[in-house]
Amino acid sequence: MKRSPVLAFLACALSVLSACGGGASGGNNGGGGSQVATHFTVTAPSTAAVSTFFGFTVLALDASNQTVTGYTGTVHFTSSDPQAVLSADSTLTSGAGTFSASLTSVGNQTITATDTATATITGVSGTIDVATNSNVHGFHPTGAMETERAAHTATLLANGKVLITGGFNSTDVLATAELFDPATGTFTATGTMTSVRFSHTATLLANGPAATNGKVLITGGSNNLAALSTHDSHRAPLFAKGNVVAMGESDSSDDLATAELFDPATGTFTATGAMSELRSEHTATLLKNGKVLIACGTADNVAELFDPATGTFTSTGDLVVGGRWGCTATLLDDGTVLIAGGRDAEDVFDAFSLNNAELFNPDTGTFTATGAMTDFRYGHTAALLNSGKVLLAGGTNGNSLQDAELFDPAAKTFSATGNMSSPRANHTATLLNDGTVLVAGGFSFFPAPGGSFATAEIFDSATNMFTLTGPMGTPRSLHTATRLNDGRVLITGGGSNGNPGFVKSAELYK
Repeated sequence: MKRSPVLAFLACALSVLSACGGGASGGNNGGGGSQVATHFTVTAPSTAAVSTFFGFTVLALDASNQTVTGYTGTVHFTSSDPQAVLSADSTLTSGAGTFSASLTSVGNQTITATDTATATITGVSGTIDVATNSNVHGFHPTGAMETERAAHTATLLANGKVLITGGFNSTDVLATAELFDPATGTFTATGTMTSVRFSHTATLLANGPAATNGKVLITGGSNNLAALSTHDSHRAPLFAKGNVVAMGESDSSDDLATAELFDPATGTFTATGAMSELRSEHTATLLKNGKVLIACGTADNVAELFDPATGTFTSTGDLVVGGRWGCTATLLDDGTVLIAGGRDAEDVFDAFSLNNAELFNPDTGTFTATGAMTDFRYGHTAALLNSGKVLLAGGTNGNSLQDAELFDPAAKTFSATGNMSSPRANHTATLLNDGTVLVAGGFSFFPAPGGSFATAEIFDSATNMFTLTGPMGTPRSLHTATRLNDGRVLITGGGSNGNPGFVKSAELYK
């Protein structure tokens, strides 16, 4: 098993800090020798669909058209399209950068990059033919949330709206919540939770007792911003430029046992019975009998069930492997639950990643070991495919992972499948209406320089292959992805690579 190394953590944080640090403006070279940036080249596709994000690259060049690897200025983006959605002012890494744009105005458009301090350092893309194409798959801008947040939750309600709760940003752990309305593409504030929390769970309860019908169960999480730095190693980039308090020891006493219910009819949160354990980075799975299985996120083997009829938690059979954080839980077609991977300590400095898995049987209330995964991983994703198999992708075991694997419930075994285009952890994976899986964003610990991604790809179970699709408008990790009733996928918030490092933007994939 691979330990999450302290040196790797510090190298990642330092590399991202360097990438996000801004530095001097204009043509300064910061170690680039005699090279002085005189202009940019902007490379963009020759065609684009209306209101669909695409990627473009910027290079800082000298008078001989050589890349100025020591360029430390800040780049500002404009477009001939007055309604363009463009990346925020950004720095380049070794004289190069990849960014996102969405153009709305049909016809020939261009994108311009200009140094914020020296306007003569500029460059214009070639002509981009913007046309309407309803068949193009990609990400589209939508309204922004009212608050920047990462490590929050997003839950599709019975009325088709999406409930966003909690999370953290550069200054606070949040108790606020908001609702996304797909009909208008906007977010509006709703009631406030009874506690601030991040790395919690949110589960839409099934039709059952009138008192809980259509409500959302919120459980656990952490309430202390100071514990973030050791709580999950991939939150390291979010501390760049002094945005968050200095690293401290992780303390499980910062975790919560409390739970609450959100009522869409009133827009309010009310406390319900508490769990028996303090939990964070745990799992909550709605079972076919209407109860919710709560597992992992605590040093003990204890798992428990929430009963909507009584509003209480009761212990069930013990996990085979206790002390899992950052694992996944997937409800299989036969009603059992697959618990996979994770790490064996909350403090990543003391943690080993895991490759073992187990199955929970609601009929017996017991966990049993199943086949081992092909890799050690936590911070990965798990998506139930239409075939009944489970796709597990990415994560970390000290290095961010590019590989993926499939769990076969019939054979109870894991087998390797095609690799993703990039290593990623703390990304999202969403089953689409056509049976493919959208994998979006995430963070790469290594290779350097690391940081959050805007890239996305599609897994096709017919070929067991991943294929790149159009990028998101914003690099993000620790974000959410929610499939709406019309098949689109809502992406919200997360941590990014700029300052302050948190985003409130949202976008839709179709």
